[in-house]
Amino acid sequence: MGGDEPARRYRLVVFDFDGTLADTYDWFAGVINGVADRYNFRRAEEHEAELLRGMDARGVMRHLGIPSWKLPFISRHMHQLAARDVASIRLFPGIEAMLSGLQIDGFTLAVVSSNTERNIRTVLGPALAARFQHYACGASVFGKAKRLRTVMKAAGIPAPQTLAIGDEIRDCDAAEAAGCAYAAVSWGYTRADALAARRPVAVFEAPAQIRTFLTQR
Repeated sequence: MGGDEPARRYRLVVFDFDGTLADTYDWFAGVINGVADRYNFRRAEEHEAELLRGMDARGVMRHLGIPSWKLPFISRHMHQLAARDVASIRLFPGIEAMLSGLQIDGFTLAVVSSNTERNIRTVLGPALAARFQHYACGASVFGKAKRLRTVMKAAGIPAPQTLAIGDEIRDCDAAEAAGCAYAAVSWGYTRADALAARRPVAVFEAPAQIRTFLTQR
C-alpha cells in the first residue's frame, strides 16, 4: 500500500468457517437427525428448514428442545462426524481466490470457529491454511467472543480495526461482545434477511465482494 493511499479501516479480518468459508449446510442437514436421536432432542423436519434458518442459536435450541448442558457433548460428537466426513466438505466457490487476494493486499487473516483446527486445516489444504496467521478453534456455541478477543490480542490489532465475518446471528453477537465490527455472508446457515436485521456493516452476496469492500475502506 503506497504512502499516498488512505489508511484502511480494517486490518484484521476474522472468518467463521462452517457456512462462511466451507459449504457444510447439506452435510449438517444430513447428520443432525442422527445426532438428535443419539442425544434425545427433537428431529428437524425438512419443512422447518427455512424457519430454523431465520432463528438465532438459542431459538434453534428452544425449538428442538436442546438443553444447554448437552451442548458440549453434542459439539464433540459433531466434530467427530465432521472429521469422519471431512473429505466430502468443500469450500464455497470463490473463497480461495478471495482469501489469496486479501493476503496479497496485506490484511491479517484469522479463523474463529466452533469446529476443530484440524478439520479446518484439512478442508483448506496446506497452502490456503498457511494464509491464516491466527486460529482460535473449538469455541463453544456461545464462546466466540472470548476467541475473538484472543485473536485480536495475538495479532496486536485493536477491535476498531477488526472485522468479523460470519453466517450466523451468534457470530454477530460475538463480534458485538468483543467490540469489533461484523459483516454477514448470505450463503450460509442463516437467512440473509435475519442477518440484515442485526445491522451488520455489510451483507455479502458473493465472496469477491468481501475483498472489494475491504480494499475500498
